[in-house]
Order: sequence, then structure tokens, then C-alpha cells
Amino acid sequence: MSDTATDPRSSGSGPEAVDSVLDQCARETGAYAGAVYVLSADGQVLQLAVLSGISRRIASPWARVPLPAASPVSDAVRRGDLVWIGSQEELARRYPQLALVLPHPFALVAAPIVTGARTWGGLVLHWSSAHPPTLSAQEREVIGDACRRLGRILRQAADSGRAVAGPEPRILSPPRNRAAGPAEAQAAADFAERLPSGCCALDPDGRITFLTTAAAELLGAGIPDLLGARPWEALAWLDNPVAEDRYRAAVLSRRPTSFTARRPPDQWLSFHLYPDASGISVRVVPTSSADAVHPPHLLHPAPAAEPGRATALYHLMHLAATLTEAVGVQDVVERVADQILPAFGAQALALMAAEEGRLRIIGYHGYSAQLMDRFDAAPLTSDTPAVHVLTTGIPSFFGTFDDLKRAYPPAVLQDDMAAWAFLPLITSGRPVGSLVLAYDRPRAFPAEERSVLTSTAGLIAQALDRARLYDATQQLAHDLQAGLLPRTLPRIPGLDVAARYLPASYGMDVGGDFYDLIRLGEASAAAAIGDVQGHNVQAATLMGQVRTAVHATAGAPPGEVLARTNRLLTDLDAGLFTSCLYADLDLAHHGACLATAGHPPPILRHPDGHAEILRLPPGLLLGIDPAADYPTTNVPLPPGAVLALYTDGLVEAPGTDIGDAITALADQLAHARNQSMDTLADTLITRAQRTPARTDDVALLLISPHRSRAPGSP
Repeated sequence: MSDTATDPRSSGSGPEAVDSVLDQCARETGAYAGAVYVLSADGQVLQLAVLSGISRRIASPWARVPLPAASPVSDAVRRGDLVWIGSQEELARRYPQLALVLPHPFALVAAPIVTGARTWGGLVLHWSSAHPPTLSAQEREVIGDACRRLGRILRQAADSGRAVAGPEPRILSPPRNRAAGPAEAQAAADFAERLPSGCCALDPDGRITFLTTAAAELLGAGIPDLLGARPWEALAWLDNPVAEDRYRAAVLSRRPTSFTARRPPDQWLSFHLYPDASGISVRVVPTSSADAVHPPHLLHPAPAAEPGRATALYHLMHLAATLTEAVGVQDVVERVADQILPAFGAQALALMAAEEGRLRIIGYHGYSAQLMDRFDAAPLTSDTPAVHVLTTGIPSFFGTFDDLKRAYPPAVLQDDMAAWAFLPLITSGRPVGSLVLAYDRPRAFPAEERSVLTSTAGLIAQALDRARLYDATQQLAHDLQAGLLPRTLPRIPGLDVAARYLPASYGMDVGGDFYDLIRLGEASAAAAIGDVQGHNVQAATLMGQVRTAVHATAGAPPGEVLARTNRLLTDLDAGLFTSCLYADLDLAHHGACLATAGHPPPILRHPDGHAEILRLPPGLLLGIDPAADYPTTNVPLPPGAVLALYTDGLVEAPGTDIGDAITALADQLAHARNQSMDTLADTLITRAQRTPARTDDVALLLISPHRSRAPGSP
């Protein structure tokens, strides 16, 4: 494919263009379902933009996928490569939490949507388990072409300011094998009425769109009462995990399935489900016992205005799985909101934690910030439901505002809700906070629902406790890193400088990358940049020692500075190796003397704008051989030139040749003319910031002599 202008299928940059590509890709590959995810502006969440072939209810737990999560689409986007799951066994081995929630045979592929160095999102396709164990070359070609087209569409949309992902995913209409006219539709209804057993049809969302008189009689309800309803919601005796499990199994596996259920008092019915892209045909047949058909598998769908038990169990199972991967407090809040609200039909929630004698609101969904500000920081001595459940450990349920008012006479209705559940968050017998769920209609809160909600609060409490510890650890790491790196670079007459540091995307926000600028004299300075092996506190501690050693020896020839630092590290025997580049800057004579210890080559942009990669004589990494020698190289550094020092995190990426990446960085430096040093630093580091999964820290130091005369210059 050349570019958008010459590809008639790539016209448009809005939602309809994305929908068209997904629809065509699914048809050409034979996939029964597909989805397009768009990466959020901060690069941390994949948002479901468009969905085909599967109900929104089924897909709701995966409407927002945190990029660090273990899932096929997030892994594909992070790694920049296709993820293929060809069997249920492979799904269980690679994604056990996903397999626990979706124990159905199907095949799946996830592919990243990328243009150049920019990742835009991911494409997901589903097939039935009848798909061969590997993707064909033709399927790979179609998927690759679709991802390229989607990348161009998303890039154009971003350039034009058009949004392709809304708060809810767009659902594409299912394809139909044929369309029937009114006469034929009546004939089909007459045909179904003549059959001895009952028949009904479900749309992809599980709602009854057609049923025969015999089916209604067998189910014990009138046709008007059942049309438009989900069977397990309209019929109390079908509100059990099996009915929804079979529906979900049919939708996801695209294979016929069956189950039995007892209609009180003693009528056993056998249900046979036959799915395709447009919905499910169901035969309802009287039977003598529950053993008349094979035992069902397990599975169930997603929320409803009054969700059944299977819906809640499905969401809670997914919540339990997803909370094991949650890290910080905000991560917990987002995952809880994604699962709890649809599972229990709530419209809003507030998550609170006890801090220094007050109840702090640490996250909310469905409420306004102004309202949350009014309730934030309530003293633990105040008489409010949220404080009461925290201090007593006993949940409270209020089906109406009158119920709430009777229990708390000072209460004033401020959130326009009609029912509330206040749940204590307790872990290991210790209260850590409160959870408030709010509903826009009065609610009965039956005993079973109260029990499930209370158990759910226990899961959330454990995750929240871990998340707060994680956040505290991250803050400690951040403070440690800030203390080891220079707070500000010294102002040196005749020199413009700018520096940037980015921690890796995973693990603690602390690592072994460092940079420094050292004043040596009125017209001289030294610059250093380095990278200690590892991304942990040990690496950061050793980095501090390396930086101190370089400072202590600065002023000596660059080769000697590295040699002395190397001897110190070998004496310390830290077991970690360090790359380092040291430069002596002679501002009076417009030159620099450099030496390297296994560090990526610096780039020099000359005053005329062309950029040169400086291939310095190699030196051994620090900390290996105490007798290692570090040769030096002299280069011109005239006014208007820019010397770029960086660590390998800026140029390393999965699937990218580091030599090509350094060349691309040099080209980027050459083309970023007439920018201030700070703007130039931001420009060069933008690519690293957009990389969804940085596995290494990034440090960048830019140095440019003034065009005016430097102190001491002739």
C-alpha cells in the first residue's frame, strides 16, 4: 500500500472509516467478531472504540484495558507484535485470568496499530474453535493491511482533532444472510408455529426478538411479557448461572450448546441454542429430567438494569482476576468502577480511605468533582454513613432516601440518587476505607445481593491496601531518584544546556541512568552521562556512587576520569556494570574532548544544521577490568553547535535496530532547527514518551555553546 491518497478504502478519518475497515477485515478473514482499541492520550489505557459480532454486555469488562495488564491486546500493543491464541489450552497457559472468566473454545488474534514510531491502538479478531491452529498467510496479510489502514485513519483523525473513540464503544450491526419481506416473514412465523416444540430467537444482546405460542406456554409467560426481555431476567426460575452461561458460550464459541432447567413446580425443559452472527435460535423442548442433555459448560454475559446472579458472578470473577494486576490506587479505582457499576446496576461510586483521622475520597465515578469536594476529608468522628461503616465494620443499605433520613436525620439529598450501599473496606481485620455505591432508583437490596456486595468490598479492600503500599513505595523511589540526580544544572556562561529524565514504564520509578554538568573554570566545564545496569534501588544507589566519583575526578583528562571511576567500581564489586560518557568542554577554544565506556555514541549537530554521529574509540564498561584503558577523542564544538548525550533507553525499542534508531535520532536533531534548548529536548524525547512500554530509563543532556563570545575566549 502506498498512502492514504491512493487507497480508496482508506478514505475518511472519522469513526465511520474505522468501522468500515473492521467490518471488511472480519469478513475477509472469516472472523465472527472484531474490536478496535484506541490508545489514550497518556498512553496508559486502551479504550474500546468499536465492536462487532459480540454484545456490548459481554465485552464490557474489557471496554478499558490498562496497558500494563496481561491481555492479548495490551501485550500486542506493548510489544509491537501480533499475539495469536489458537486454542483454549493456550489461552489458559498464557492468560490464566482471562481463561478463568472465559472458559470457552475460540481462537483470537490481537495486533498493534502503528504508523512509524507512533502506536495508536490494537485490533482484535475472534474465530470459533474450528479455526486451524495457526493463522494463514492470507489472514496475516489481511490483518496487516487492516492495521496499516487503521493507523493512517487514526493518525489523520488525531491531526484533524477528530475523536474516533467515545465514552461507549460503537456496536456494528450484525450481518444477515438474507432479508425477508413481510409475506415471507409471516410465512416463517407460521412455519415456526406449526412445529411441535417451542421456538424463540435472541439477538446478540440476549433479548428475545421472536417466540412461538408453544414456547411462551412452555415458559409460562405471555408473549408481550417476554418480547424484548432477556429470558433469565424475565423468568425468575431461569435466573441462575447455567442459562446465562449457555448463552455466553454460544455467542463466544459459535457452537451449538444446550442445557436443562426446571420450571416450578416440576416441569423440566431442554433448551438447545444455535448461534450465528445475527443472534441465537433456541428450541425449547419438554423433557423428563435434568439428565436429558449433556451437562453444560460455564459462562455468562454482562449488565442489565436489574442484573441476574450470573451477571454479578461474572463481573465479580473478572474483578477478582483484574484486581490481582492492579498497582496504584487510581488503577484500583478504575478497575473497580469498570466492574462494580455494571455488575450491580449502580450509577455512581465513591472510594474512600482513612488517612490521619479523616475519610479521604481517593476515587469516584459518576459523581461530580464539586460534590466530592464537599464530602472529602470528613473527620472519623463525624456521624455519616461512610464513617459509620468504617468504624463499625458493618455495611449499611438504604433502599430509599427516607430510609437514609431515618437512620441519619441531618442527611440532605445532594447527589440526586435514590438508593445507596455503604460498605466497609476491611483487610486482615483492619479497616482501610469505605465504598459507596449509588443507584438512581429505589432498590430492595435482597439478602443475597447484600452478601455478594460485602464480599466484593473485601476483595477491594485487599487490593486497595496493596495499592496504597505500592504508591508509597513509588513515592519513596521518586524521592530517591530526585535526590540522586541534579536538581538543576549549573549556569555556565557561554553555554546553553537542557536535560530530561524518564523512568521506565514498569517497576519502580528509579533506575541507574544519570547525567551531570560540572563547572571546571571560567571557560571550561565537564559533562557526563551514564547508565548503571538494572532498574532498581541497587542500580540507583550505585549510580549515586558513580556520579560522585565522576564529580570527584572531574578536571582530569576524560580518559583518566573514566579509568579512576572504573577502578572504584571494580573495588566495590557491586556486580553491576556501567556505561558512561565523559566530555571535557573548552569554551574558550570551542572544542570538546570525549571518552566513552561502552556508552551509545553522542551526536553533534554542526552550526550548518547537519548532524554527525561521533564514533568514539570504544572503551570497556566500568566495573569489569580495573586495568581498562579509555582513549579520548577531540571534536570541534563551535558556537551554534549542539552536542547530544543520551542513554540507550532513548533509542532502544523492541524490533528496532539500535543503529537505525540512532540514525533516526540524528535526523530528528538535524531537522529540529531554530528551537530553544528546552523545546529541542522535548522534541527529542517525545518518541520515548509515546512508547507504550519503556523497559529502560531515558536520560538526555543537550549542550550548545553560545554564539556570543565565551568568557576567556580570544
